[in-house]
Amino acid sequence: MKRPCPPARTVRAPAAAGAFTLLELLVVIVIIAILAGLLLPAFRNARVQSFAIHSSANLRQLVAANIAYAGDQGFYAPADDKTNKRRWHGARTSVAVPFDPTLGFLAPYLGKSREITRDPLFTQMLSGQQSFENGTGGYGYNSAYIGGRPGGAWNGDGTRLSARPSQVLHPATTIMFGTSALARADGVQEYAAVEPPFWDYGTGPSGDRPSPSLHFRFAGKAIIGWCDGHISFEAKADRPAGTSPYGGDADTQNLGWFGPDENNGYWNPEREP
Repeated sequence: MKRPCPPARTVRAPAAAGAFTLLELLVVIVIIAILAGLLLPAFRNARVQSFAIHSSANLRQLVAANIAYAGDQGFYAPADDKTNKRRWHGARTSVAVPFDPTLGFLAPYLGKSREITRDPLFTQMLSGQQSFENGTGGYGYNSAYIGGRPGGAWNGDGTRLSARPSQVLHPATTIMFGTSALARADGVQEYAAVEPPFWDYGTGPSGDRPSPSLHFRFAGKAIIGWCDGHISFEAKADRPAGTSPYGGDADTQNLGWFGPDENNGYWNPEREP
């Protein structure tokens, strides 16, 4: 007599050693998300700091180039010429074509490349063809008082009359170059000047504000290259920013001024500190 067979059992594969349950996996994902949230701002800050170091070196090179230019010529590089075809940062054959950055007034003093090294952070802020002043590298010249003189006088060769080193009474508190931009509807573009708080038509600050072009893009700070060669980071002052001819919002784009307004502040080389 045959014995009845035992009922069939469901055979289960043994659980893999060390496998996560769904709950454990969710906990790990949450922990990773929290850590990412804590580390990402620090990573961004480190990246901005790296860009700031790079940009500071670029500005130091620009100031040194202009000081060398003045040593050879007796005056600082002109901001531009009457035709608006040649500027401190480049030259062009007509106003309808881009600037060649190797042909600016400072080009012979900028090393083998003859070009201004671009600010890496500013480069990331640009898109497409939204700049029409290519070649500045993201920096602007104190064209109102160093690359030119109030009232807009010209030399016999058609270049703008610029300042002589002897006219800069306080080089440690006079701006030569700074991080620059100009607001437009879809962001920012390059701009060749860092404009003073007020237009000066030759008789002192007028009270009319230009479009601000000093760019506080490094966590709310602008980088300044001073006439004595030192570099500093400056925070934006709280004051009306004026309007932009290209429809941009200067405040949103971190454009403005710093320091005192009186007698055009740190832009004016003859102002008493």
